[in-house]
Amino acid sequence: MSKNDTYIGLVLLHIALAFVIFTFNATAKFFFVGLIFYFLIKIVFGPSKDKVINVLLACAYFVGIEVFFRMTKSSLAYESAKYLIILFMIIGMFYKGISGKGYPYFLYLILLVPAILVASVTLSYNANFRTSVAFVLSGPVCLGVAALFCYDRKVSSKDLIRIVKYISLPLISTTTYLFLYNPSIKETLSGTASNAATSGGFGPNQVATVLGMGMFVMVVRFFLKSPSLILKILNVTILAAMTFRAIITFSRGGVVAAIIVILAFLWSLFFKSTLKQKNQIITSFALFVVAVIVTWVISSNLTFGLIDKRYANQDALGREKQDITSGRITLFIEELEGFQDSPFLGVGVNKTKDLRAERDGTGLPSHNEVGRLMSEHGILGILILLILIFTPLAYRGKNRKNLLFYAFLSFWFATINHSGMRIAAPSFMYALALLNITNEKNPIHRKQIK
Repeated sequence: MSKNDTYIGLVLLHIALAFVIFTFNATAKFFFVGLIFYFLIKIVFGPSKDKVINVLLACAYFVGIEVFFRMTKSSLAYESAKYLIILFMIIGMFYKGISGKGYPYFLYLILLVPAILVASVTLSYNANFRTSVAFVLSGPVCLGVAALFCYDRKVSSKDLIRIVKYISLPLISTTTYLFLYNPSIKETLSGTASNAATSGGFGPNQVATVLGMGMFVMVVRFFLKSPSLILKILNVTILAAMTFRAIITFSRGGVVAAIIVILAFLWSLFFKSTLKQKNQIITSFALFVVAVIVTWVISSNLTFGLIDKRYANQDALGREKQDITSGRITLFIEELEGFQDSPFLGVGVNKTKDLRAERDGTGLPSHNEVGRLMSEHGILGILILLILIFTPLAYRGKNRKNLLFYAFLSFWFATINHSGMRIAAPSFMYALALLNITNEKNPIHRKQIK
């Protein structure tokens, strides 16, 4: 069986998986537990030379399926994916060690600690200290551990594409499930606000974010792993389906982030290609553009033009809304005020949410990781941001072979500015930007001397 046939088989398998879980939801819990054992066995008992890639593939799959498990309420804990990624990475470090050059991420993890100590004093009596800290810091800790494991880790360009594939497969299941859960969009339209009904009954922001990630990884497969017309049609169809479901969540952040990331990837791809490859890219790009336009037109028609008004920042009656960020600017300003009140050590982990609960009863969590870091960690939060931004850029100056570097970094930065770090995806994508990509060498066949 060829690799292409295997890929098509995996796509069909993940479509079937969505049907099974939709019909028999209890099977999702068995699948969740089975996945954990499967990847642990692969990592622990696999050959030493495969341990790094097995760790990365395990993490990639759980990044892709995290929201699906949350949507179907089938994971053992809400933050399971982040905890499992941390576990897989630590096991990987035990077997393969880490680079001494990744010391900035040790410092990054240490800088997270003072805000925990502050929170132990500042959080209200009604707040659960353990869950409050875990909810906010599971994402940043996941990023730090993943970055330590991935920093300067040698991975072939072929394996990098495999990692992308492992992210995409569970997102195919997620997309299929959304079609099964909400086959008729017209019956669930309720204005231009984010729509949980079209998001599998779950948070539209998180669903749109992972589907935006799916759009990106399918674009990568479309341009880099679609040698035949059949694969081009298959991958562009999956891309169109993910784009459609992302658009009709009415949550714009994930879609806008996807556009930024895709443009970063295409820019890198185009300028690293030969003249012949550029002509092939332009041809494929034309098909890609047509698919995107058709998908938008279908989305617009099925939502009676409401999606057009959503992206034009209008309500259902066509009146322009005052806040294009759906309240995120207000949250960000409140976080800056928290920084002004406690500029040195910050107000403490999750205290911004705690303050909102005390003031107006909403208890809205932060949607912007930049504002949260400044508010809850103070000046240390600014140092954390400087480490996260400049360490990969400095590394890029010496290692330029990662074609997806700017796309990975763009996904992290775009996502943390509209959705925070509620899911594992931005942490893992950030870490992938730190990989040392090597090109496979063709075997040299020497003629035997007789």
